[in-house]
Amino acid sequence: MSSDTSKFGEYGGQYVPEALMPAIEELDDAYRRYVLENEDGFVDEFRERLRDFGGRPTPLQRADRLSERYDTDLFLKREDLLHGGAHKLNNALGQVLLAKYMGKERIVAETGAGQHGTATAMAAAHLDVPCEIYMGERDINRQRPNVFRMRLNGAAVNPVTTGRGTLKEAISETMRDWATTVETTHYVIGSVVGPHPFPTMVREFQSVISEEARRQFDDQVGGLPDSVVACAGGGSNTMGAFSRFVSDESVDLYAVEAGGSSLAVDEEEGVAPNSASLSTGTEGVLHGARTKLLQDRDGQIVESHSVSSGLDYAGVGPELAYLVDEGRVTPVTVDDDAALEGFHRLSQTEGIIPALETAHAVAWLEQATSEQLGDSVVVCVSGRGDKDLESVIEETASREIPNAPDMDVFSGGMR
Repeated sequence: MSSDTSKFGEYGGQYVPEALMPAIEELDDAYRRYVLENEDGFVDEFRERLRDFGGRPTPLQRADRLSERYDTDLFLKREDLLHGGAHKLNNALGQVLLAKYMGKERIVAETGAGQHGTATAMAAAHLDVPCEIYMGERDINRQRPNVFRMRLNGAAVNPVTTGRGTLKEAISETMRDWATTVETTHYVIGSVVGPHPFPTMVREFQSVISEEARRQFDDQVGGLPDSVVACAGGGSNTMGAFSRFVSDESVDLYAVEAGGSSLAVDEEEGVAPNSASLSTGTEGVLHGARTKLLQDRDGQIVESHSVSSGLDYAGVGPELAYLVDEGRVTPVTVDDDAALEGFHRLSQTEGIIPALETAHAVAWLEQATSEQLGDSVVVCVSGRGDKDLESVIEETASREIPNAPDMDVFSGGMR
């Protein structure tokens, strides 16, 4: 890492309008004082609320049938069992609590799959702070249950109709809101993206995943796993799962990206039928940070795609980009069909219905070599799949997925 703590090598930084710099500096100061130095007992309260409200620690479960299938000791870090159904609460609770310590009176956030929006709405209700969520119109249609859950928790959900109506546009709209309300508002970014200190702060809140997994694996097996696998969109669960293993060179780290339908980019149409920024992206600036992103030869951001709305993002966290360049993290890809197979496989073999994001990580196990997995592997189950059932029914019905159940019963659509 460079001597500039706001950057990871050449990545990261603060590429924001001058109007936002006072808020960024205020947040950086608060992060250092409360999170790093535990001023006023912030960390103690955060950990207590994660335990009592969130339900941590989450289990590290041996997946017996998958272990047999892949001839390795395979463990699942069950973030799907966290309150709200995904790892997103770790960061949302931390940031909303931090906003209260800073004296902020309002929360804004973006969401793609709806899990971050749900977690933020839950944390805001828990801590009695008004909350507004920006969500792309396309994602609202794909994730209706989570939209209802956000509103059920008292949050306003604002549809974003620009562009393709997905996560990229939702982030842009939330930043515009924050720029005009910085004195009273805190923006809860949902992933390890954006200007410093967001990538570092979100990683730190999410690092509880690998902190627990490391301790739990040592208690159950002894020592360290040979590999850790996590899906990667923006990268919050990825960095959460990797963080406490990065310094252990014996542990291989695999970031599984959404390969979509192809790894090619249509330069003329400005479309990438994937969301594989680490594998196919190039260096550029997006949402306040320099990172790897999907862009055309003129440097214009292209539209991304994934069957999973939570991975449908044209960029990735700058620390992940840095770790890939350094050779510490290996990016791999899984296409839409394989992800759907992974969704059904985990459901049928272990009785765990995963989020479509997690399904990418599960699907990669099918194509990984025994050398890559090693004798023991930890897979981060980033979230549960109830939010994705409508999408899976629709997508499975239109494809030939070998291990899918008979979909004829849903031929009239899910009601």
